[in-house]
Amino acid sequence: MATNGSAAAPAAAQPTASQPVQISEVRQSSSRENRTAAHSHIRGLGLRPDGYADPNSHGFVGQTHAREACGVVVDLIKAKRMAGKAVMMAGGPGTGKTALALAMSRELGTKVPFCLMTGSEVYSAEVKKTEALMENFRRAIGLRVQERKEVYEGEVVELTPEESENPLGAYGRTISHLLITLRSSKGTKKLRLDPSIYEAIQKERVRIGDVIYIEANTGAVKRVGRSDAFSTEFDLEAEEYVPVPKGEVHKKKDVVQDVTLHDLDVANARPQGGQDVMSMMGQLMKPRKTEITEKLRSEINKVVNKYIDQGVAELVPGVLFIDEVHMLDIECFTYLNRALESSISPIVILATNRGMATVKGTTSPLSPNDPGLLSAHGIPPDLLPRLLLIPTHPYTSTEIGTIIQLRAKLEFATATAPQLADNPQALKVSATLAPDALEELTRQGTNVSLRYALQLLAPSAILARARGSEGNVITGADVNEATALFWDAGRSAAQLKDRAGFIA
Repeated sequence: MATNGSAAAPAAAQPTASQPVQISEVRQSSSRENRTAAHSHIRGLGLRPDGYADPNSHGFVGQTHAREACGVVVDLIKAKRMAGKAVMMAGGPGTGKTALALAMSRELGTKVPFCLMTGSEVYSAEVKKTEALMENFRRAIGLRVQERKEVYEGEVVELTPEESENPLGAYGRTISHLLITLRSSKGTKKLRLDPSIYEAIQKERVRIGDVIYIEANTGAVKRVGRSDAFSTEFDLEAEEYVPVPKGEVHKKKDVVQDVTLHDLDVANARPQGGQDVMSMMGQLMKPRKTEITEKLRSEINKVVNKYIDQGVAELVPGVLFIDEVHMLDIECFTYLNRALESSISPIVILATNRGMATVKGTTSPLSPNDPGLLSAHGIPPDLLPRLLLIPTHPYTSTEIGTIIQLRAKLEFATATAPQLADNPQALKVSATLAPDALEELTRQGTNVSLRYALQLLAPSAILARARGSEGNVITGADVNEATALFWDAGRSAAQLKDRAGFIA
């Protein structure tokens, strides 16, 4: 009879007929799977080095003048000469206003804060409209803090908690100290740590062989990964292996942290309350959103300005994009005027599809016939002179056909592997558009709307698959059938008006 575990393991691991072997796929990347959204194909503004736009580049089709104007705004933002100013994109529905804003965020990169909101988000039962607006303002302002910290960094060689008698006289023992030995490329160091750091190590699930670093001032513990000395060719664990840190175990390290002013506001505005049970239960039972006072924000601004003057921090003005800005009322517009004049202000980009419209909040309930304040784009006349307007124009039929082809490639293609998602040769195409289908979709996009034509892509593919199309080719008949099944808004309104006496 075998006595060791290695000899008995193969016999115990053999599958039976009733219990299949469990095999799970180890993902090569920890990022989320790519999902197809409305603007997944937008990768940038598509500008040449001289600043002029290509007709079809980086997922964009047409709107060359608007893209070139956005490129100028991006250059001003990068040069930090655009703070406190506002830009507005004005154009009809489906002309690419939101796509332009997302392309600007791609051009600016991840280090510049980009906050996207719609005008209707300010209406809440918990927070005032101006508070919601200022909260998004502060989300769009970044602060890059650089500080030098003393850290202990290395691979864990020894991890031994020291126990002692409970000082309260109760049964059991308590952790008095933690002995930990860290190894780097230039030596080892044995440390005696406080019990509070032992709790942080337990939360990080640190074990022998992990690479960690401990901040000397705060005692914060961060698990970097598993030492690459423990990696094998046939590894069943989805671990991230890192090399043993270079240099000494105890070192001074420059740490750069990117935070927003809203993060600082929230961190300083949390109600602490009492330490008794009733106070803590009261905080748990009232998860209402805390409104941050203007006094607290002014104090935080003073501290931020002090850090900037000392050279410890750098202000990074981001972008606040407000879509459907005509949904804001006169109170929000006046607050927007004041916020733009602040010394700490982001770049504000507005978007609207209204022409002459009533400014929300200017009509009186006492006089129903009062039209209120009529203004261009539904924005008060005192705010309009502050704005640089970027117009977007309707697409031509040729541009609509190109956009439909571009979206069809994205809709009907799936990546074969996560790391190959950006390689066009690694995309598996599930359906293709026939020339007559593209012609019919282009006609629907020209006569009805581009959004309606794009929404017909997925139903047409399902109908083509249902009829057993060879090679999953979508024909014009499939598009016509999808058009008959799914009406557009114009046909639906006309039908209701004819049959039910609906007055539009």
